[in-house]
Amino acid sequence: MPADISIRALNTAEIGLAVEWAAAEGWNPGHADAACFATVDADGFRVAEVDGAPAAVISVVNYDARFAFLGFYIVRPDLRGQGIGLRLWQAGLAHAGERTIGLDGVPAQQANYIRQGFVFAHRNIRFAGVPGPGEMGETVDLAEIPFQEVAASDARVFPAPRAAFLKAWIAAPGHAGRAVMRAGRLKGWGVVRPARTGWKIGPLIAEDPETADVLFRALRAEAGEAPVVLDVPEPHAEALALALARRHGLSPVFETARMYRGSLRPATLQPLFGVTSFELG
Repeated sequence: MPADISIRALNTAEIGLAVEWAAAEGWNPGHADAACFATVDADGFRVAEVDGAPAAVISVVNYDARFAFLGFYIVRPDLRGQGIGLRLWQAGLAHAGERTIGLDGVPAQQANYIRQGFVFAHRNIRFAGVPGPGEMGETVDLAEIPFQEVAASDARVFPAPRAAFLKAWIAAPGHAGRAVMRAGRLKGWGVVRPARTGWKIGPLIAEDPETADVLFRALRAEAGEAPVVLDVPEPHAEALALALARRHGLSPVFETARMYRGSLRPATLQPLFGVTSFELG
């Protein structure tokens, strides 16, 4: 292990470093992800430096007093296998304290996470492709929906409140949100954003498959003719969301293992057709 390792928090302007490294790993982050992620926990991103140069990054963002999410765990390729990542990992977990921690890990690292006390919950499967033309249909601009209704819908599928993040995610430059209202009730909503390659849909939340399909078509219309990415939680995928992805010409290209350490606030995957991001849950 290098002797001169220092670990510090990245400031808001530096969070882009983690996003750039994620892009280099092929994770295809969205263009505005860094600014949105910074709204959750200003001290949640950390860097390990060797001789003053970045050697590894990690994020462990605290959503509230009970839940944190771990992501962006990347060691510079030329410095892997030297214990730098482990030192940074430990510092990240210390930031979470006694909180339950979630993560989306690549399958190759699953055994390592289990040794750290994480328990497998389910797979998330990334689908990508070029769907057919979209249409707005009966959807409306998500900005027209009272925010408290959107936040309440999100709280059903995510194990922590995240109002500040959602506001930033919906309003970020280039992001587009659509919603379906019926009989005065919010039946579903979703956001699509430009990424390094194509556009990424997430979250996609709907009360039924028909509403999910309407929303997918509208979000696809926002993306134009570009390729589209949808990250699907597997337990729901087998019944409904998998069919949605395949119906629109998307194919599986990547997967992660959703894992948790600690007990969770009750949440349900049933309305979740597409997760928000692998980096922050």
